[in-house]
Amino acid sequence: MNQLDIHEILKRLPHRYPFILIDRVLDYTKDQSVVAIKNVTINEPFFQGHFPNRPVMPGVLLLEAMAQSCAILSFASADMIPGKNSIVYFVGADNARFKRPVEPGDQVRFESSIKRRMKGVWFFESRAYVGDDLCASAEIMCTYKEI
Repeated sequence: MNQLDIHEILKRLPHRYPFILIDRVLDYTKDQSVVAIKNVTINEPFFQGHFPNRPVMPGVLLLEAMAQSCAILSFASADMIPGKNSIVYFVGADNARFKRPVEPGDQVRFESSIKRRMKGVWFFESRAYVGDDLCASAEIMCTYKEI
């Protein structure tokens, strides 16, 4: 089992609070798949305005978290830890669907797998679950760039 704690994740993603949306990688298989989690708490800054009477994690942030898990898998598959001059950009999402709201106290599990690579773009299939319930799914596209 290949696991990454928050310290290893911070080495692989440029995101920082409040936009680091992956807390732990439970497992990954190079060139295949990744399973990561996000512990959702009422202290998340977006809950203040989305929505005050019934806090719900914005769908766009679920997509961003899926993309972050895909970026981790991209770097792991390329056997590299990004430097200050490299980044994986989220370049697209197709067929995004939202099935269940994510609320404070939920632990979201992201399961992403590589579908293919073409001309520097990685294509992933990604799903977000709370327990056994599917919350969201999308096809995610990312690309690696030197900056």
